[in-house]
Amino acid sequence: MEILSEEIYQIKNFISSLNSDKDSIIVVEGKKDEFALKSLGYKYNIVQFHSLSGLTNFVDFASTYKNVILLFDSDPKGKSLTRKIIERLERRTRVDLSHKRRLTQITRGKIHTIEELSLYEKYLIEY
Repeated sequence: MEILSEEIYQIKNFISSLNSDKDSIIVVEGKKDEFALKSLGYKYNIVQFHSLSGLTNFVDFASTYKNVILLFDSDPKGKSLTRKIIERLERRTRVDLSHKRRLTQITRGKIHTIEELSLYEKYLIEY
């Protein structure tokens, strides 16, 4: 996969913007997704959806935050989870998908799972 210097720059800015958004909770599907974000420099807590034992527990937990940033995969499972969470949280808290859209734009659709972001790690170190 060809990685352009502009992508590296934008990924670095993307992680910086996540780090500056302290009033939000970042939610990923699992451990590998969390590891990928941390390996790129994300410094704060990340919630793994699968660690909360189901949609109902997740909704109860997430509704205590003002803003929930969903960074789920672009596969059918991730899209389905995103729809279900939006339906359940829409009147309880703000669900932010802008970061996911931005990530898709930055990578030009090359990244379909959050864990694939770890491919950028070696480039960020060199950058």
